[in-house]
Amino acid sequence: MPQTHPRVPAVVVLTALALEYAAVRSHIEDREEFVHRDGTRVEQGRLRGTDWYVAIAELGEGVRTAASLTTQLIEWLRPQAVLFVGVAGSLKDDIAIGDVVVGTKVYGIHGGKWAPGGFLSRPESWPGSNALVQAARSATRDMTGVRAHFKPIASGDVVLADAESEIAKHLREHYNDAAAIEMEGSGAAHAAHLSGQLDALVIRGISDHADAEKSTADAGGSQERAAAQAASVAVEVLRKHRPRGRSSDSEEGPHSGGDHIDFRGGTFYGPVIGRQQ
Repeated sequence: MPQTHPRVPAVVVLTALALEYAAVRSHIEDREEFVHRDGTRVEQGRLRGTDWYVAIAELGEGVRTAASLTTQLIEWLRPQAVLFVGVAGSLKDDIAIGDVVVGTKVYGIHGGKWAPGGFLSRPESWPGSNALVQAARSATRDMTGVRAHFKPIASGDVVLADAESEIAKHLREHYNDAAAIEMEGSGAAHAAHLSGQLDALVIRGISDHADAEKSTADAGGSQERAAAQAASVAVEVLRKHRPRGRSSDSEEGPHSGGDHIDFRGGTFYGPVIGRQQ
């Protein structure tokens, strides 16, 4: 009989910036690079102490980029979970630089209609996976040095560096419960939602207060610190969150019949286009 291999339980961790990618990458062992036919690259390796194989991707900035590339990665890698991990600006006085916001939901902030009476918001939101939010709550209870907040996150194609700007006032009026603002989470969350049954969560370290002091904070290393904090929370979430049951490659399922590459005792499933080491 042919030898069977357990399926690799895969999770994709998405980032926008190189410093965010580096913060996550430092936790992943035995990395190998894979290239999609359209040129998108991921590194995949083991998360020590877990059954997870983690693929990390640096997508670049912006909602539309995040949405399109997240869709591509989900179709290619068929993960069980998707995390977007990186930095954000705080929208609340009591959420400090270095804190971490776990997105209980993510708002897309640019939906609306301009009418004679002004701008009428048409909010969209995507909840964080209950399983991942619960794993994050459990994980962060025992993380010394991490102050976590479980709050909504606002997401849109804007860098907010003026607390008195029109967009800041818009957020206070229409998204008053949002604790942080960033640029990619809504795109990734929407792509994960459209894919069907897929756990997804946005985790953001606070690097500034979304005000005129943003440049000063960034220059002082706040982004690196915030990215490291967010990455550490993401890793502990995955240590808590268990993969769904393994099955052999002879069984029917979304990966059966596809190409595979053995990963030191596991199997990477999906239409792998190319590998570079």
